[in-house]
Amino acid sequence: MSYAEVEQRFLALARRFSAAGLGRGDTALVQLPNCAEFYLTFLALLQAGIAPVNALFNHKQNELNTYADQIHPSLLIADRSQPLFKDDHYVELLKARTDNLSTALFRGGSGEDDLENWIDPSLDGLQDISESVIENGPTDPDQIAFFQLSGGSTGTPKLVPRTHNDYDYSIRASAEICGLSQDTRFLCALPAPHNFLLSSPGALGVFHAGGTVVLAANPDPQTCFPIISRHKVTMAALVPSAVSMWLRSVEQAQSDPASENHDLSTLELVQVGGASVAESDARRVPKVLGCALQQVFGMAEGLVNYTRLDDDPEIVFTTQGRPISADDEVRVIDEYGQDVPDGQTGMLATRGPYTFRGYFRSPEANAKSFDDQGFYFSGDLVQRLPSGHLRVVGRVKDLINRGGEKIAAEEIETLLLRHPQVIQAALVAVEDVLLGEKSCAFIVAQGALRPVALRRHLVELGVADYKLPDRVQFIDALPLTAVGKTDKRALRRNLSYGSATIKADKTPTPETL
Repeated sequence: MSYAEVEQRFLALARRFSAAGLGRGDTALVQLPNCAEFYLTFLALLQAGIAPVNALFNHKQNELNTYADQIHPSLLIADRSQPLFKDDHYVELLKARTDNLSTALFRGGSGEDDLENWIDPSLDGLQDISESVIENGPTDPDQIAFFQLSGGSTGTPKLVPRTHNDYDYSIRASAEICGLSQDTRFLCALPAPHNFLLSSPGALGVFHAGGTVVLAANPDPQTCFPIISRHKVTMAALVPSAVSMWLRSVEQAQSDPASENHDLSTLELVQVGGASVAESDARRVPKVLGCALQQVFGMAEGLVNYTRLDDDPEIVFTTQGRPISADDEVRVIDEYGQDVPDGQTGMLATRGPYTFRGYFRSPEANAKSFDDQGFYFSGDLVQRLPSGHLRVVGRVKDLINRGGEKIAAEEIETLLLRHPQVIQAALVAVEDVLLGEKSCAFIVAQGALRPVALRRHLVELGVADYKLPDRVQFIDALPLTAVGKTDKRALRRNLSYGSATIKADKTPTPETL
């Protein structure tokens, strides 16, 4: 689809929104899969001044109800292939829940509710309403453009109001840092609404540079590799679990003459974000995939960090980058609010030109997330290097309190992944009567591996005794959240006292990613 065709279609949709009496002051609840209609709808909503929430495609009634309760949408845009919208039963429930919902459109709909018909610029009726769109247009630059979903791994995502100017700045600066151009062909294989895939630099950064966006339903190598070969993809954005899958797939193909080999030679850059990638996997990317690696550490709330394309390889392999802007203020502090020296672990606090000022209609969350100077506490545990690069150690809420000794789960996970047989690792807290909490390591391993060998491995790396996992369970694959992060809540729910008791599909499906 050319840029001219994109413009014709999203403007047609924006004009029809206007004809339906929708515009400034209205909000929309959107749930679409990875498809061209997602971007056309998003651009049309911005053009018409309607602020949307873009729900992930696997979100269900609980999440959508929560979003509807907060924004009171006038407009619903969804996909008939989503089980919630196979008929109008849930739509009627939403209308009863909010008194504003007047219009519902569906990809795969029929008649008046067919989204494709609203997008089609060749249909009659556009001439009479074009002026009203121009007159009303987008909301002001410092007003809410849309609501992003918080990337928190616990509870229902909170809504992050993003303004036109703060989001546009982040996109433009990201596109420059990542070297995007008209020759960029970007593969979006993770959920398109996710902040990483939308703006870091994401599809919007590629559109800003005049490049090409190629969509895939999921990041499975069997899905993505033929697409990369066919469309000559130059750049892809992945989470660590997907990077691991890609690496294993290429290595297996190289060792098996009967395997189908796909041409990945056009791939120039793989971004990894959403969580910290294992250093061992990071070092394998240039060798196995034949392209550069860029680490990204960002949040829907604002701050985004990148390793730069000209950074020393050791920085690229061992850090999650440094902030976009010289005006980003970053503090790394201890539990008493004091700054810690470079190299020491502390809580991340930040404020800056594109970092938000508060969650939407969430006074309790805002009271916990901001200090009196306007610094936002992301919940991340980080170490800052003298160069300004950050190394993500874990999450504040991912600390295991073992008899008063604090264990950062990500620290131990990273060390476990240095064992040559360990493919994936997750450390979670287990309730204990005496110590309060103990730790359990869930391991996806290649070949036979015993817990004692893992403990010996950690001891040889100099790990303190209290940080050694109290239990080890071997599983087929780690369960994942909607954006490909390890679902530790699912692991905790399924804790058992044997080993190899939790089973999961080794290949994530579109529903799990």
